[in-house]
This record gives sequence, structure tokens and C-alpha cells, in this order.
Amino acid sequence: MWLQSISQGGRKSNMKNFNLCLLGYGNVGGALVRLLREKREEVRREFGVEWRVTGLASRRMGWLAAPEGFEESELLGGPVFRRKPPRPENVEEWLAAARCDVLFETTSLEPLTGEPAISHVRAGLRHGAHVVTANKGTIVHAYRELSELARARGRRFMFEATVADCPVFSLFRGSLPAARLLSFKGIFNSTTNVVLEALAAGGTFEEGVGRAQALGITETDPAHDVDGWDSAVKTCALANVLMGADLRPADVPREGIRGLSREEVRAAHAEGRPFKLVARARREGGGLVSASVRPERVEPRGPFAAVEGTTLAVDFELDVLPGLTVVARDPNLKSTAYGLLADFLNAVG
Repeated sequence: MWLQSISQGGRKSNMKNFNLCLLGYGNVGGALVRLLREKREEVRREFGVEWRVTGLASRRMGWLAAPEGFEESELLGGPVFRRKPPRPENVEEWLAAARCDVLFETTSLEPLTGEPAISHVRAGLRHGAHVVTANKGTIVHAYRELSELARARGRRFMFEATVADCPVFSLFRGSLPAARLLSFKGIFNSTTNVVLEALAAGGTFEEGVGRAQALGITETDPAHDVDGWDSAVKTCALANVLMGADLRPADVPREGIRGLSREEVRAAHAEGRPFKLVARARREGGGLVSASVRPERVEPRGPFAAVEGTTLAVDFELDVLPGLTVVARDPNLKSTAYGLLADFLNAVG
């Protein structure tokens, strides 16, 4: 079984055991299972945590529950999953049947409403589980509600994997006490980097999108990337959590990269000031926060000078630090999975 006993010489008597449920078992969910497997002994030894996966759910497979734990071969062996009794029909029944302690919500983003991810997180917290999500829509559209529900239930609502694939929320939570965020700017979308670099090299817009799709970095609908929706959602997520804003994507003036011609992209690149899709947010008077997403030419000595390919970055201006830049160099699925794993350990620790 996924949950295995350890030797008598270990920390067996101090082990904490958790039933994990994965909702949205696609690329990210699969990467999380592989990382859990890779880190299993280290997590047992260093954190005294054991787990078993008791719930799997996706549009393809439906709601699968195995209270005794899925076999490792079922989790890692491809698309063949046997539907075990009980056979739940909705998220509430599934959480109960799987006896869920920690819910990982990794369904696809719906930028305008955040559903059904918000309903999934709400159900998980009401069930009594900690919830860890990679879905940005939950903190854009329901951050306050879900955070208050988590506090009321004595559980954690965690979301480090939602933006930039590097520690951002935990950086402020743990390392920057009493620091006030005044503004930030970021390059949050890898697809637009790849497309703009394809144009700069003489390729076409469609070739750039195809290259990004081959790398597996696009949203389900690449229009969400190139038209700026993904960056706008991430900007709202950061502003809502770190600046106390209440922004929605429709509140963010948004200009994607479709309007840039190949000629102007090539000329900007040749001058050493290439175009990037830059998101910004700033505190204004009266406690308001303004934000925008649009293509900008980045300076050769600025914080984004070395951002290329799939690299992402965010530059913060704080009342106690004039500039703090966090860079995720070529993040991948494992980077996203690590954000989920870190949140899990922080939630149950």
C-alpha cells in the first residue's frame, strides 16, 4: 500500500498519518504523486508525516475513493484506474468516502468566476480537511471567504503553487513581518515569453504558440496566456492576498501580445530592450490598489533583464526594501508540485 510501516528504529510512535485526496488528477496531480513518492522517506524522517492517497477525481475518471489507500501501481501506472466501492457521485460524498484529511485542488482555471474550484475548496474545508490549491481563481474570487472558513474550522487554506512557481506568499508570511507592500511588477506568463522570442527570431505568432504548447506550459486555452488573462488573474491573486485588495480580472486594464508586429518585436530585441508582458499593481490613495497588464520593453539593467524562456519573476517595492526580486528560473511541473508539497507540510506541521 501507499502507506507503509517504517522500521522500529524510526519515529513510528510519533508519526502523523494523513489521507490525501487529489481533485483534478492531470499533469500537476501526477507530478505531485511522483514527488510525494520521491520525498517519502525524507518527509517521514524529518517531519514525522506519513500519508496514503485515498481519493482521486477528474472529469475523465469521475470520483474514485479507496479508504484503505490506492496501490502505488494505480497511482503511477497510467490511465487504468479501477473504480472501488464506495462510488460517490459528488465532491461531498467523495470527501466523506475517502475520509479526506488533506484536499489538493488542481483543476483548470476559470478566470471569470473561479468555479468549480471555489466550491471544491469550500466543500473540503466544510468536511474538515486542510485544503491546498494550485488554482488561482480561488484566491482571486473568494480569498476572504475561504480564509475565514478555514479559520472557523481550525484548518489551513494554502495556495503557494498558484503564482510564479516560487515562494511568494510564504515569503511574506514568514520572512517579511511588518513589511508593507507598496507595489509590484512581474512577468507571470511563460507562454508569452516563448511567443515573443519566436517573433524576435523571425518566426510567426502561431509557431510561438505551438512551441509553448510542445513545452506543456500553455493554459488549456492559449488565448488565456497571449491575451493577458493569466497574468491579470495572477496580479489579482497577489494584490488581494498581499495588499488587501479586492480586484477581479475585469478590474485590470489588460492588453495582450497579439497587437505586436513581428517587425517591432525584432527591432526591440535587437536594441537590447525586448518586449515582455508585464503585470503591475500599486497602492493608490484611499487604500485603493490599481493594476494593469500590457507589453512593455524591459531595460537591460532592470530586474527583468535576464528573464527569458519559461523563467518567471516578480519585483516588489516595500516600505522597508526599495527592491526585492524573486526569480523562478525555468520552473516546471515539479516546481508546481513542490509548492503543493510545501503547503501540505506547513498545513499539518
